[in-house]
Amino acid sequence: MEFRILIVGHGSIGKRHLLITRELLPTSEILILRHQPTEDIPKLADSVTASLDEAIAFKPQIAIIATPAPFHIATATVLAKSNCHLLIEKPIAAESLGVKEFLAFAHETKRVCQVGYNMRFLSSLEEFSRLVRSGAIGRTLAIRCEIGQYLPNWRPGTDYRQGVSACKKLGGGVMLELSHELDYLQWIFGPVNWVSAWSGQLSDLEIDVEDSAFLTMGFVTTTAGRETVATLALDFVRRDTTRTCLVIGSTGSLRWNALAGTVEVFREGASNWEQLFSQPQSRNASYRAQFAHFLSCVESGKSPLVDGEAGLAVLRVIEASRQSMHLGGLRQEVGKNSAE
Repeated sequence: MEFRILIVGHGSIGKRHLLITRELLPTSEILILRHQPTEDIPKLADSVTASLDEAIAFKPQIAIIATPAPFHIATATVLAKSNCHLLIEKPIAAESLGVKEFLAFAHETKRVCQVGYNMRFLSSLEEFSRLVRSGAIGRTLAIRCEIGQYLPNWRPGTDYRQGVSACKKLGGGVMLELSHELDYLQWIFGPVNWVSAWSGQLSDLEIDVEDSAFLTMGFVTTTAGRETVATLALDFVRRDTTRTCLVIGSTGSLRWNALAGTVEVFREGASNWEQLFSQPQSRNASYRAQFAHFLSCVESGKSPLVDGEAGLAVLRVIEASRQSMHLGGLRQEVGKNSAE
């Protein structure tokens, strides 16, 4: 396959997308659109520009949008109108306002729009999801999910205070930056109905966004008339990097460790955890699988696994969480007070 490919943004995630794109499409022409004018063509790219008009004139067939979240939808709209399929980094936007209209246009014009929640392409999470759905531990009763990493250690060699994660105007904060959990939980367990939340700054990090958030969420009521409830903790403060999900079922418990790439089960009547799956993956593996899936959707016209609606569903939970925080943690219906 050969495409004319535009990559918007050349920060850490833009560089990762450039590497993956060149690996999978070695003969395709790649243009980088950067914020600051430069004549230095990044390694692995064919050309560079700081002009969106020049990028449109390039007539890209595929665009990867890897700029800060507040700028995603404006750029995506221009590119979609130029007959371009889109892979938009997560989150799809910093707020839901305007996202629904953009997605309607993308559907009407048959543009593929995939959101970069690459964790869905981890083999261990795929197996975890399969086991939950197959009823390996009976009916799901409760979910306990946790993600934490010390922000200054996140991107070595950079000043964390200048990064997207630390800046409100760039769409930072744990709920947007660590929103993978809100995506995969809804993928596995269905839409979130309500949320009760607290978020804020617990540390002395020099940031103007929340460094921690604690959410309690209720999912779609089961046929038995009972809710599935999840607790989710997200933070930029812990030194022991952690990413786990525990599902408590009616006949046992299932535990996923993203960093180790393992899935374990505690069966009814057992005395120890039993490992069912172990496949640690390099950081780029899920990005390769994600991009390969995106290319297959462009070729076939099929809807991607992580479509724009999935990205919008994440924003609705975040906005309900923020509203709950403003109201002292009161339960909020998801989507009721969204910006859209």
